[in-house]
Amino acid sequence: MTGTGRVGVGVIGAGVISTQYLDNLTTFPDVEVLFIADLDVTRARAQAEKYGVPGFGTTEELLAHPDVEIVVNLTIPAAHVEVALQALAAGKHVWSEKPFALDRGSGRRLLEESKRTGLRVATAPDTFLGAGLQTGKRLIAEGRIGQPLTALTLFQASGPESWHPNPDFLYAVGAGPLFDMGPYYLTTLVQNLGPVKRVAATASTSRETRIIGSGPRAGESFPVEVPTHVSALIEFESGASAQSVFSFQSSVRRSGFVEIAGTDGTIVFPDPNTFDGDLQIWRDNVEEAEVVPAEGPVFGRGMGVLDLARAIRAGVPERATGEQAFHVLDVMVSIAEAAERGEFVEVESTVTVADALDENWDPTAATL
Repeated sequence: MTGTGRVGVGVIGAGVISTQYLDNLTTFPDVEVLFIADLDVTRARAQAEKYGVPGFGTTEELLAHPDVEIVVNLTIPAAHVEVALQALAAGKHVWSEKPFALDRGSGRRLLEESKRTGLRVATAPDTFLGAGLQTGKRLIAEGRIGQPLTALTLFQASGPESWHPNPDFLYAVGAGPLFDMGPYYLTTLVQNLGPVKRVAATASTSRETRIIGSGPRAGESFPVEVPTHVSALIEFESGASAQSVFSFQSSVRRSGFVEIAGTDGTIVFPDPNTFDGDLQIWRDNVEEAEVVPAEGPVFGRGMGVLDLARAIRAGVPERATGEQAFHVLDVMVSIAEAAERGEFVEVESTVTVADALDENWDPTAATL
């Protein structure tokens, strides 16, 4: 590894989400996708040919590639930590899909290994780097709603099994609506209200089994291993608070709702699972909100990988840090424990939140 010039990237996992990453990573001038690996080498080859990536094969072959500096870990959640540790052992930085880990112990181990090796373990979601959420972060920092005090987030749906051909893993331990959708909403809250101090929660499970509604396995039933509805009360170190609902058992769909209220107004964010969208600012005694268009780069998944690459070259922290991802994981685990125990749970970890991106930050610029 030279430490200069474009940053070489290798992707492990050639499934559906890899397309979203490769659409962008193969167009950013500051990174170069060199290799795609998958347990199904045929699938890796198909993605490599589609995107003009020169190498494909096994994970071992990718980790041995001398020019791959960042491993983009798109494996299933249960494999995230194992694959990330393999990448660190091979001298590679890591970008992982969410969640960071499935439990605190493995998450701490990954952070400790990152510190020991001096390598980075950045983690999705990177949606908070999109124009929509960054514009909201800048508006709050500018004082447009005064001091932020409270927040409300809602994700409610009937569940992904109606459209996902293999939804089993979304109802397995380490998933469910809290761990699958929570990272988007909780990262947005932490970005704007700071680290979490303690949480309380309730949870329920509507059905012990679910039925796949599409694809070759349509009609097949599978077990539900986790709560499918979680309601959380969150207290932040700043004294602010939030209420959050994460549900796979609502026939009324309410998704993408994030509202933060302050002493002088309320801001409604765009969907935290997207990278764009107008914002609304509401004031007392007004009938219509002020609509604020998003300002900044509008791309998709992969922006965090690019930010990581540029941060490595500049020797500065990336924004989607492993510490932030671990804190969000700690919050989610604490919410699950609070629901099970019926009491407040203190969140022991903390994090320093990065400043907002400059609205002129340009992924299409060649800066390295």
